[in-house]
Amino acid sequence: MNQSIIQSASQHKVKQNSGTWALLALAISAFGIGTTEFVPVGLLASIANDLNIGITLAGLLISGYAIGVAVGAPILTALTNRVSRKSLLMSLMVVFIIGNAVAALSPSFEILLIARFITAFSHGVFFSIGATIAVQLVSPEKKGSAIALMFTGLTIAIVTGVPLGTFIGQAFGWRATFWGVALLGVIAFISSSALIPKNLKQSPPAKFSDMFRLLTNGRLVLGFLITAFGYGGTFVAFTYLTPLLHDVTGISSGMINIILIIYGVAVAFGNSVGGKLANKNPLRALFWMFIVQAAVLILLTFLAPFKVVGVIGVILMGLLAFMNVPGLQLYVVGLAEKYVPSAVDVASAINIAAFNVGIAIGSIVGGIIIDSIGLIHTPWVGALMVLVAILLTGISAKLERKS
Repeated sequence: MNQSIIQSASQHKVKQNSGTWALLALAISAFGIGTTEFVPVGLLASIANDLNIGITLAGLLISGYAIGVAVGAPILTALTNRVSRKSLLMSLMVVFIIGNAVAALSPSFEILLIARFITAFSHGVFFSIGATIAVQLVSPEKKGSAIALMFTGLTIAIVTGVPLGTFIGQAFGWRATFWGVALLGVIAFISSSALIPKNLKQSPPAKFSDMFRLLTNGRLVLGFLITAFGYGGTFVAFTYLTPLLHDVTGISSGMINIILIIYGVAVAFGNSVGGKLANKNPLRALFWMFIVQAAVLILLTFLAPFKVVGVIGVILMGLLAFMNVPGLQLYVVGLAEKYVPSAVDVASAINIAAFNVGIAIGSIVGGIIIDSIGLIHTPWVGALMVLVAILLTGISAKLERKS
């Protein structure tokens, strides 16, 4: 009897350890993908000068990438539903490597934008299936934390990948940064090959009719809209964070790199806290996160012109920027399991698309604000987007209580 208990405990420990290593592999891939998504934030001025374009046009490298994720995530996730999860993860990293290599070799802005758009396809599918894989690797009460751990790779990319990529770009040119990101893709490919188990649960084959059901289900559509507005609000200001710090706050280029690192640490901490808060009641946690997030963005508008408090405001923005991510993904996956269980992966993909629709809207709106009324106004306009998310979250909570 005792021997059986010991053997069972030993098997559980082995399974737990393998799950942790698999989550680590997902985090490594997320790190590479997060770096390539956000590294242009620190390189916009360098790319704009080298390719003789305006800073607002260069901002399309972020919004264009986000649109690529939004377009590719749900469609490609549905098309690849029958492919082994491990094989698919590794194939996505091959696309990622090729896309960044083409970006590094781009002779023109147009080619660079196309390379970014194609690279974005790997991003969308990775995060949609990554979230559903992550929750398989842990016990049910730790689902939020598992998603947060996977997204830790994304947040660490903001801590180290973005400032390091910015430094490399300033020292050796922006093309060297994209070569470095392609190398990250090689490392992610190797780690996925070695650490991701082969026997992952395959979701039931999804049909495009399932996608239609997802997009016509009122509760899920509300969830997607909450994601787009709540997450995207920060990007009205974050997309142009380097010009904001340089031109409005008066920070030197070298100091901006240090601030980006501190910003990333705040993002990572916020993401971890958000995962824990989302474990029990993601919707309630999201409601209060959004309220604080909107308040911080409004406050930043008044703090930005002053160096010390302006930097504090930026760090607070980072703390809230990704805190909502685990809750948003967990909430939508939970809704899909309840209303359209045959298409959970596709629901996850559409939510990843919603994240990136938010980024695209935020960065495009930020560009319009800069061209019309100025950089200083980007934070409070972002807060307006988050206020919409607060309203929608309140409506969802009311519907939740009724059901």
